[in-house]
Formats: sequence, C-alpha cells, structure tokens
Amino acid sequence: MLSRLSRLSRPRVLAVCALPVASLLAVAALAPLPFTVAQPGQTTNVLGTDTGKPVITISGAPVRQTQGQLRMTTIVATGPSAEVDLGDVADAWVRRDRAVLPRDSVYPSGRSDEEIEEHNTAEMLKSQNSAVDAALGYLGKDPAKVKVTLHLADVGGPSAGLLFSLGIVDKLAGDGAGGDLTGGRNIAGTGTIGADGRVGAVGGVALKTQAAARDGATVFLVPRAECAVAAEQLPEGMTLIPVTELSDAVSSLRALQKGGDVPRC
Repeated sequence: MLSRLSRLSRPRVLAVCALPVASLLAVAALAPLPFTVAQPGQTTNVLGTDTGKPVITISGAPVRQTQGQLRMTTIVATGPSAEVDLGDVADAWVRRDRAVLPRDSVYPSGRSDEEIEEHNTAEMLKSQNSAVDAALGYLGKDPAKVKVTLHLADVGGPSAGLLFSLGIVDKLAGDGAGGDLTGGRNIAGTGTIGADGRVGAVGGVALKTQAAARDGATVFLVPRAECAVAAEQLPEGMTLIPVTELSDAVSSLRALQKGGDVPRC
C-alpha cells in the first residue's frame, strides 16, 4: 500500500575531476537507475477516525463499539518518474528505514504518473469491494441488507484489504458471531484480500512492520508467504502472525486474546 507518492530528496554534489576514469564514475553515480527508494509510511486505525471521519461506516445491521486498534500500514516511495541515482541507492542500502526496490515491482511499467495514480486508486477501490465481500461472506451477512462504506484518502493500492475486512468483522461481530478481535491491543498488518477471503502477498513488509512499531503496534499480521522477509528486521517485542485467509486472521486474533496458541512466523 502506497501513501501519496513523494520524492525522497538527497543533496547532490557534483565534483569536476581531471581524470577520465573519475569523470566516468561521477557520471555513473548521477545516472538514473531503474529503482525506487521506499520508507515506512503512515498507518491508519481502520476502527477509528484517523482521517477525520470513520474509516468504516456500516448501516442496516447492529454495530458494536470496538476496542483497541487495527492499523493498516503503508510505504512511501519515490515517484514513478523520479530519478534515483547511485548515491540514493547507496544511502538507502545502509539504512534500516529505507529499501531499494525494482521500479517495476512498485509501479506498472510504460505508464505516465497520472495513469499510475489512476491505477493505484482503482486498485484501492477494488480492494475495498473485495474486503466488504470477504467480511460479509465470513459472517454470513446478506450484502443487500448491509451497506458498508470505506473512507481512506491519499492512499493507493490493494494491500489494506485484510485490515479492512477485519475491521468490518470486528464492528459487526457483536450479534452472536463473536466479540472483540483486538483485546484492547494495537494490532497492525498488511495483505491483499479476495472476495473469497484469501490473503495475498504485498511488498515492503519489513518497512511496514517498522511503521507499525513506530505507531505503537505490538502484533503484526503478514501474508504467510512473506514471513521470512518480515522476520528479517522485525522490531523488538513485536509478534508476527502468518495468515493465508481471513478466517485464519480472525481465529489467530481470538486465540491471542484468550491466551491460547497462536501461529507465528
């Protein structure tokens, strides 16, 4: 999930060298490279009103008062047309709060900045629709009787799907389908979701765990396929829980709340 795109700037120094080899190295250092530099982005509690209005609004069914937090996480990356040179890459390489990613792994190739922003917005809307379908399907609710509205500005991409679904389940689960999911904890995570509830992999999970820790989360839900990547730089004191489906995530959070055994990466 990408926050609104920004350019991570770095002071540039151009030295004039007399030696041809040094000149070539200087040119190479300033030449654009096909990479994107990313850093931890914002997190948003989908159960709350971080954006000035409720992230999740539900009508047509009883809604419970939730506790704790369910935080979707993002990364901030250099824009698709931003120039990233060797100095940017070297700087990011030695920092834990930066990552160098192939540009094509972050943005669709061959598109303008405007087209990419439209694509990311469309992916977010598609993710929201899938999240609603997955949550209502899990709870056995009739979509025709329950209106769910999701509001999250300045964020694009599909990787908040899992957290949207969990937020909907948490708000609707007070009518016999189970109680609070968080146990008052600050819980974060990432993952795409299909209408069938299957959780998919995303990018930048090591940066997202940093964002989650920065904003007080102690538990992080991660797509199972990305356990190893997330565990490489896991912030101290954070519990990393792998998930493959929405039902896994719900079961793990309920077990965690009751002090039972919880899968861990």
